[in-house]
Amino acid sequence: MPFRCLSPHARGVRLAVQAVPRASRTEVVDFPEDRCRIRVKAPPVEGEANLALIAFLAKVFRLPKRQVVLDQGAHGKQKVFLLMGVDLAAAETALQAVSPTGGKEKG
Repeated sequence: MPFRCLSPHARGVRLAVQAVPRASRTEVVDFPEDRCRIRVKAPPVEGEANLALIAFLAKVFRLPKRQVVLDQGAHGKQKVFLLMGVDLAAAETALQAVSPTGGKEKG
């Protein structure tokens, strides 16, 4: 099943995220509308939540952190990350592996 939060980009894949900071742990929660909702343990202070998201996404997609770029939303909960060097099929497989719903979207 395709994830609407993923879209192809010339340099990889774009991932639309809704961040939920100050959670008990960092995890993918669900897929409302066209976003991937991720709880982040770090607070949204001085970029800590953004850095935690980058580290988490690098682990999920098996990328070096330098290949996970925050493209939009540095100061808000709605963010877009560029996953450099990843194709759409590989990104969908990686996201499905950590999805609590097995890739079934809400909305």
